[in-house]
Amino acid sequence: MKNIVKFLENLSAINSVSGDENAVRDYIKSILSNSSNSSCEIESDNLGNLIIFKKGAKKPKNKVMISAHMDEVGFVVQGINPDGFVSLTAVGGISDTVVYGRQIRFKSGITGVIGGKPVHQLDKNEKEKQPKLSSLFADIGATSKEDAEKFISLGEPAYFVGNFTDFGSDLIAGKALDDRLGCAILLDMILSELEYDMHFVFTAQEEVGARGGGVAAFTVKPDFALVIEATTACDIPGIDGHEQVCKLGGGAVVPFMDTGAVYDRELYSLCFKIAAENGLKCQTKTKIAGGNDSSTIHKSVGGIRTICLSSPCRYLHSPNCVISKNDFAQLRVFAEIMANKIAEL
Repeated sequence: MKNIVKFLENLSAINSVSGDENAVRDYIKSILSNSSNSSCEIESDNLGNLIIFKKGAKKPKNKVMISAHMDEVGFVVQGINPDGFVSLTAVGGISDTVVYGRQIRFKSGITGVIGGKPVHQLDKNEKEKQPKLSSLFADIGATSKEDAEKFISLGEPAYFVGNFTDFGSDLIAGKALDDRLGCAILLDMILSELEYDMHFVFTAQEEVGARGGGVAAFTVKPDFALVIEATTACDIPGIDGHEQVCKLGGGAVVPFMDTGAVYDRELYSLCFKIAAENGLKCQTKTKIAGGNDSSTIHKSVGGIRTICLSSPCRYLHSPNCVISKNDFAQLRVFAEIMANKIAEL
């Protein structure tokens, strides 16, 4: 568990918004190249997916593709005003509620703060409304447009600043845990002794339409796909019943449907059977919301039987995503058992 948490910490610290996944891809490749137990075939495609094949002890009946996405939500520079303040647009689904007052870091290394009209200058109507990102700006300390252009440029990515932190008895907070936790699990699996030959895909551009998963599926052409993800947990005050979606500490989350996919019913049932047989916690996703690479993978090639296993995560797409270490550890075990099971279905 110690190694995989360290992988997660290192991956969380990397800045890679959709379309700019190079740093995560390079980190994964460096870990594999420096390991004595990572003999595998590695390739990258034109979209930026990292596709890895590793031989196991046996050849499977079915070709299995296990995927996790490398990209994170963030921002891109879309304008610089005459006073040197920077206008941003979101890359991926970022709620306006998590933006104001946050520190961000640009790819160039410059740090900025997202700001807007101060509260004591808001009129009554403005105070009752959440400011939109379009009305905010990034303050990078520049004094003019020309000054700002010395440090940043149009189209440059920017990222949330967040610290990887243990807190409580079992929790981790950090940025980009969606889906660096999936990347950490895949990386740990590749470095282990596999029972069956497996195809691992670290995908690009999931946060802007699950683009990488579909592209990679056409390359691998698997019979089955297993997507490892983070999913929204709303187990917080004021939210009850199915609106909580899932709960930290409840184990892996298995959706039967989301906004992008209706999941394979046999695989859905199999997940709960495996959990019961192996003493693993398992819960379903009680709200039809969100989506992931499954949305493009399952309808690629001639159709691919697909299931998703997720770790519940509070405050998704914010600078401080929160997960349970126990959920994360169980998901690692669950992912390998499930991959082996569907390899022989």
